[in-house]
Amino acid sequence: MSDPLPEKPRRRPRYSGKNPRNFHEKYKEHQPERYAADVEKVLASGKTPAGMHRSIMVREILEVLHPQPGEVAVDATLGYGGHAREILPAIAPGGRLIGLDVDPIELPRTEARLRALGFGADVLQVHRTNYAGLTTLLAREAPGGADVILADLGLSSMQIDNPMRGFTFKAEGPLDLRMNPERGQPASALLASISSAKLEELLIENADEPQAPLLARAILEEQKRAPITTTTALATTIRKALAGQPRLEPNDTIRRVFQALRIAVNDEFGALDTFLRHLPQCLRPGGRVAILTFHSGEDRRVKQAFKAGFHEGLYAEIARDVLRPGAEELRANPRSASAKLRWARRAKDSH
Repeated sequence: MSDPLPEKPRRRPRYSGKNPRNFHEKYKEHQPERYAADVEKVLASGKTPAGMHRSIMVREILEVLHPQPGEVAVDATLGYGGHAREILPAIAPGGRLIGLDVDPIELPRTEARLRALGFGADVLQVHRTNYAGLTTLLAREAPGGADVILADLGLSSMQIDNPMRGFTFKAEGPLDLRMNPERGQPASALLASISSAKLEELLIENADEPQAPLLARAILEEQKRAPITTTTALATTIRKALAGQPRLEPNDTIRRVFQALRIAVNDEFGALDTFLRHLPQCLRPGGRVAILTFHSGEDRRVKQAFKAGFHEGLYAEIARDVLRPGAEELRANPRSASAKLRWARRAKDSH
């Protein structure tokens, strides 16, 4: 009896046009190890390949944190793992990094990437949890505290690029916006229950939106006509509301509205406030912390917390001025434009 013929490899699904447009069709960018040259072309053009994330201000972060061999480091927002990938060699030999993230979709992928680079459980520990609970985690994993703590508060490109996560208005998807889709309510549910006054307040507090009264009224009027359940439906509603405001750039306004809703459904300010309140106790004497923020509400909280900690003697030194990406990074990665970096060093005799 002759051997069966080998099964033909499955053909890649066809898509319309010369290049794939939809997120799930971008097969080259989703398999960077197989199409390294193509991915490199995307990077060289100043764009971020779909499903990837370009870590921001890596050089500056390494300079202010100055990780050393044998130290305990924490990446409180592991994301794609780009910062962790650079910190891990710096703390070898003898050091270890504790990585946290709440995203149940991206975290396993990030851990797999880092494990494939040779970072085993002895040097890298990964936990699916919010950084607001860092104190509890360190009490168990590193009772003496950490020498280095990093928190990158930005949204990962992988989350932005995937329409099914609801973070982008450039493609239709469910109006979700949750970092952890397994907890809390999506943004669509928030819009179905919020009052006009509360929505206006939310837009101002979370995004400094100058058109908050107009937008809150327009969004909830549309919500009464038909529930707003998709990203494109919300974007369309905002564009209609701004039709009589020719000087405004609709996309900028839409981004701010999405930002405000995202902060609300994830309670990002509440988590950040808790993190900052307990941060000094999470650091060993002389330990360093760096926090990367992306809008005024975050930066204001970090700046005030560091100043208060300095005056109370908890921090021996804090950043005098905010650090920003350099011109070269801005050209290579336009998504870094809004980034602000602040740092602090814990006093050696603080308690």
